[in-house]
Amino acid sequence: MLRIAVTTPKGQTSEIECTLDTCSVGKGDDNLISLQGWTVSKKHAVIQRKPDGVYVEDLGSSSGTEVNGRKASRHGPLQPGDRITIAGYVLEVKDLDAPAAPVPAPATPAAAPATAAHAGATGPATGPAAEPATTPAAPPRAEPAPPSLDEQARALLNQHLKRVHQLLIKQMDLRRMDVSRQSEDELRATTRAMLEDIVNKDRELPPELDKARIVKQVLDEVVGLGPLEDLLADEQVTEIMVNRFDEIFIERAGRLSKSEITFTSDHAVIGAIERIVAPLGRRIDESSPMVDARLKDGSRVNAVIPPLALKGSNITIRKFSKNKLQGSDMVRFGSMTHEMLGFMQTVVENKSNIVISGGTGSGKTTLLNLLSSFIPSDERIITVEDAAELQLSQPNLIGLESRPPNAEGKGQISIRDLVKNTLRMRPDRIVVGECRGGEALDMLTAMNTGHDGSLTTAHANTPRDCLARIEVMVMMAGLDLPVRAIREQIASAIRFIVQQNRFSCGSRKITHITEITGMEGEMIQMQDIYLFRQEGFGADGKVKGKHIATGAIPDFYQDLKDRGMDVDLSVFQAGRVL
Repeated sequence: MLRIAVTTPKGQTSEIECTLDTCSVGKGDDNLISLQGWTVSKKHAVIQRKPDGVYVEDLGSSSGTEVNGRKASRHGPLQPGDRITIAGYVLEVKDLDAPAAPVPAPATPAAAPATAAHAGATGPATGPAAEPATTPAAPPRAEPAPPSLDEQARALLNQHLKRVHQLLIKQMDLRRMDVSRQSEDELRATTRAMLEDIVNKDRELPPELDKARIVKQVLDEVVGLGPLEDLLADEQVTEIMVNRFDEIFIERAGRLSKSEITFTSDHAVIGAIERIVAPLGRRIDESSPMVDARLKDGSRVNAVIPPLALKGSNITIRKFSKNKLQGSDMVRFGSMTHEMLGFMQTVVENKSNIVISGGTGSGKTTLLNLLSSFIPSDERIITVEDAAELQLSQPNLIGLESRPPNAEGKGQISIRDLVKNTLRMRPDRIVVGECRGGEALDMLTAMNTGHDGSLTTAHANTPRDCLARIEVMVMMAGLDLPVRAIREQIASAIRFIVQQNRFSCGSRKITHITEITGMEGEMIQMQDIYLFRQEGFGADGKVKGKHIATGAIPDFYQDLKDRGMDVDLSVFQAGRVL
């Protein structure tokens, strides 16, 4: 086993473990240590452990390999602190200790009479013969634990996957295939046939490896999203987090766990990212190393690559359920009650402006989807999002999506630009996926100028925090507005705040439905209509509690009653458990 620290030309360091005693270095994907740069050869060098130590050997590269600043075709055994330099990358082997050779036991010397020199005295020696001084043996060095059988099997499988991948690319090059003209289904079918042919003729594959599995994994990596395909197909997985190519975490039922599935290399992760963002007209490279995107089913994707990502390229996917959640599903999950659902439906149908507040991953977008479904089908709806996630079914619907800048830094269309433009498109309702900045001012302006019934979301932990955050976002618009003017705009524009929280057990619940009732002095006044009262946790670790009515009757319902509508005020009875 070899443990090697790799430092990039920009100073970022990572550690790579080779379960074998030979580690190849170069530009090709089949190398365990893959380096980038036009001066790096496909097979540049090899680091190998031998009985007397670790050696590095240059494989005839054009730019050469240096050890401690001097070019070397072969060098070893390496000493602690030796630095191998290849095209600006610095490699240092961390476990240089070779397996210790057995040391023969020393012969027992014949007993000799003690002398004055031995005794350390000037006169004749007396007493028994002095024992020669012995140096205590150094404690044995703790050897690194050998890789488990599972790790060895995974490393062997990854090596063969990389090799089969390379063989496929060579065969495609030989056939001069123009993959750009093939549909996804045609490309998948053609690639599968080529892979099956390669695997069946490959004599280097150990018989214990499953050939069908190799075909599937390489196929997914070439024309799909690699190992993520299986995780995306698993309906129990709600979130996928790729920290690096061999470290993937998933969320099931609100709990995180490490997945056994891995990519074969960092190049495979970047390939998957590019296949996600390319159809959306977005890009990811060194000049633009972060991207937000979406999958075909609407799942949200965020990706970051080096130099920003220190451990390696990473992907975060928040999956959307294939079956759109209905109100009855939310009630069954305990997120709300039938009374709360009916109340929110009435509020949406009667055109009250609503802000959904919550932390990251609390379910704001899911709740926004649900509330938007209550908008009558005869109204014109315009949605504005960073990455299109809303799934509305009304017939008169327009969806707008922001656009990042191009490679020259031009062409950006922000959420704020889109919100301004919606006012010229004759909307009955404006639905903004999330307010993060200055667009909050334009959203408040729209709500105050006849676009009643608009909806949006914001990040905050309580309804009062939500108001404070909206104030800050309005200030981010760059206008020097007094705080009182901002609060008056908020109080007149927003009617309800629905607070959604995610608890430590993974449960998501509506904890507040709060009405904004106006201004008093410098403060925005608000009253809670429904609350979730937490009562600890159950034996299964799930949060316990109940939704209750506070007894406050919303002014909104009084307005409906004054208009002659039949409304049930009993659902607001104080202390009523819903």
